[in-house]
Amino acid sequence: MAVKLRLQRLGAKKRPYYRIVAADSRDPRDGRFIEILGTYHPIEKDNTLKIDEEKALKWLNNGAQPTDTVRSLLSRMGIMEKYANKVK
Repeated sequence: MAVKLRLQRLGAKKRPYYRIVAADSRDPRDGRFIEILGTYHPIEKDNTLKIDEEKALKWLNNGAQPTDTVRSLLSRMGIMEKYANKVK
C-alpha cells in the first residue's frame, strides 16, 4: 500500500479549508484516510496552519510520500528539515 500525505478539501463553496491526512494513494482525494495530521485554512488572514509534528515525522519515517503542496507546508513548519537531518 502506497501512503501519501495529502490535502483533503472541506468547507463551503469558495471558502475552502483543508485537512492534512495520510491516505492510501489509490483512494479518492476526499475519500477514506488513515490518520489526520493537521489542518490548513488558506482563506484566513494569517493562513492558519496546524500540523502534529510527531505524527508527520512518524509517517515520513515509515515511507509516506507528501504531495508537492503538503511538502511545502511541512517545509514552512520546519518538519522537512528535521526529517532530512534525522535521515542522515
